[in-house]
Amino acid sequence: MLLDGCIWWQVPIDLRRAGHDVEWVGDWPSDPGDPAIMAYAFRERRILVTLDKDFGDLAVRRRQPHAGLLRLVPPEVDRHASLILEALELHGDDLLAGAIVTVEEDRIRVRPPD
Repeated sequence: MLLDGCIWWQVPIDLRRAGHDVEWVGDWPSDPGDPAIMAYAFRERRILVTLDKDFGDLAVRRRQPHAGLLRLVPPEVDRHASLILEALELHGDDLLAGAIVTVEEDRIRVRPPD
């Protein structure tokens, strides 16, 4: 999976400890912008995890291809890793099929791929 730079730096560490292959945009030399991040995630077949709803706009309105999009609606940052893991457990297959999954404090919404 690819974590956007807006994701707290501890999250990739926690996800790697849980056995996931994680790349974090925060480790890149510079942020190339949302379209380039999403294009990279698509090329690399990585689910993109973000707090930024602009990626949804890129996927839905601009129809930019993606390999699954997981958006967190920010609760406390120290819960992000556990929310991501829960979403992957419940909707990993949906994400791999290209769904957009939005994780909120009390619910998870899934938009199937077009």
